[in-house]
Amino acid sequence: MQTTDPPAATEGPAPVPRLGLSGKLLVLTILFVMVAEVLIYVPSVANFRYNWLNDRISAAYTAALVFQAAPRAPNSEDARDIPDNLAKQILDSIGARAVAMKMGQRRRLLASADMPLAIDQDIDMRDMSWHRAIIDSFDTLLSTDNDVMRVVGPAPMGGDFIEIVVDEKPLRQAMLTYSVNILVISLLISGITATLVYLTLHYLFVRPLRRLTVNMTAFRAQPENPASVIVPSRRQDEIGTAERELATMQRDLASMLQQKNRLAALGLAVSKINHDLRNLLTTAQLFSDRLAKLPDPSVQRFAPKLMRALERAIDFCESTLSYGRVQEAPPDRRMVPLEPLVEEVRETVGLDPQAPVRWISAVERGMLVDADPDQLFRILVNLVRNAVQALENRAASDPGRDQVRITGRREGAVVVIEVSDTGPGVSEAARAHLFEAFQSSTRTGGSGLGLAIAAELIRAHGGEIALIDGTIGATFRLTIPDRAIELETRRGERARA
Repeated sequence: MQTTDPPAATEGPAPVPRLGLSGKLLVLTILFVMVAEVLIYVPSVANFRYNWLNDRISAAYTAALVFQAAPRAPNSEDARDIPDNLAKQILDSIGARAVAMKMGQRRRLLASADMPLAIDQDIDMRDMSWHRAIIDSFDTLLSTDNDVMRVVGPAPMGGDFIEIVVDEKPLRQAMLTYSVNILVISLLISGITATLVYLTLHYLFVRPLRRLTVNMTAFRAQPENPASVIVPSRRQDEIGTAERELATMQRDLASMLQQKNRLAALGLAVSKINHDLRNLLTTAQLFSDRLAKLPDPSVQRFAPKLMRALERAIDFCESTLSYGRVQEAPPDRRMVPLEPLVEEVRETVGLDPQAPVRWISAVERGMLVDADPDQLFRILVNLVRNAVQALENRAASDPGRDQVRITGRREGAVVVIEVSDTGPGVSEAARAHLFEAFQSSTRTGGSGLGLAIAAELIRAHGGEIALIDGTIGATFRLTIPDRAIELETRRGERARA
C-alpha cells in the first residue's frame, strides 16, 4: 500500500511592513511641500510667460527706434532705407518675424521676414487679467502645434501700440525649461524641508513616544518590577506631563499589585492554618465548658465571656478572616443594646480600672443600634485596640492624660458612635490610604488591616466611617442608619404582637 506524505502547511502571507510614525511624517512633509510648490508654480509659470512676451515687446521698442532713425527711402515718406540683412538680424535678435507700429490713423510695418499666411493667436499685453494669463500659459504648455502669435503692447514715441509676430515654439521650450528647473528646485526644497522637519519631529515627538511605548511594553511584561517604572524627563510640555502621569500610574499599579499579592499570600496562609486552628479552638471550647461547671464565683463570672470569645474565634476561622478565601458575610442585623457591647469591648481589650490608660464611656442609656452584634463588636475592638496601641507607643505615659473615650448617641434614624483617644493622632502619610489594607499602619509590626476591616464592615451596614479633624489625638466617627422597614410589615408585626 502506497502512502503519501501529508501536504506541507501553507504559510500565511508575509506581514506587510508597517510605515512608522517617522516615515509617515517624512512622506506627509514631502507631499505638503510639493503641494505648496504646485500652488506657487501655477502663478509663477504664468508670470514667466508674461515676462517672456513683455521682454519681446521691450526688444521691439529698441528695434522700432532703430527703424525710425534710419534714413527714408527715396521717393517715399514712410519707408526707411534699411538693408534686408540688417532687418533680418534685428528681427532674429528679438525672436520676431515682423514688427509693426500704429501711430495715429496709420499702421506701419517697420520690418518683416518670413511672414506666415495666417495668425493663430492674438495676445494683447495692455489688458491681461491674472486668470487669463494662467489659462493661456497652460494652453501654451499643453499645445503641440507651432502656432504663430501676434503680440500687441504699448508703443514708444507717442505711438498707439506696437505689435510683433512671433512663433509659439520658442516660448513653449522656454516654459518647459523653466518648469523643469522649478521641479528640480522644488524637489531639493522639499527634501531639505522634509529632512529638517523629520529630524525635528523625530527628536521632539517620535523618540519620546517610542520611549513611552517601549516602557509600557516592558512594564506590561513585569509590572511588579520597580525598574520597569519610567523615569520622567525634565520636559515641561505635554510629553513631559505624559511621562510624569505614566510614572505615577505605574507606581500606583505596582503598589496595588504588591498589595494584592500580599492579600493572596495571606489568604493562602490562613487557609492552610484554618483547619488546625479550628481544631485547637474546639478543644479549648471543650475545656471552657468543663471550666464553666466549677462552682467558683470568679470562674462563673468569666467563663461565659471566655466561651463567647472562643465562639467568635471559631466563627472567624470558619469564614477565613474575610481577607483570605471569601468576603465578609452579609450582616445579620437586629436591634442590639450598645452599652453591654461597649462594656464587652473594654473587657476584651483589657482596660480595667488599674490600667494606665483611662476608659471613658458616654453612651446614651438604653440606646439600641440596628446592626450585626458580632460585626459591630469587631469594628469597635479594632478601633479601641488601635487607640490603646497609639497611647502605649508614646515615650511618656501619663495616666491622667492617656484616655480612650467612646460615645454613642442617636440622631433620628442614625446612630453615631465616636471612638477617640488623646494620642499623637494620625500622620499625614497614613491619611492618604487610611482605610486600605496594608497601607495605613505606621506602627512597627502592624499590618494595617484593622481600619480596613472596620471600614468594610461598617459599609456593609450602609454606614460610614471617617477620621474627624480638629480633635486631640484621633477621633473616628461611625454612622449606622436604621434599616428602612415597609409600613405593611410594621403593621403586621404590631398586629401579631
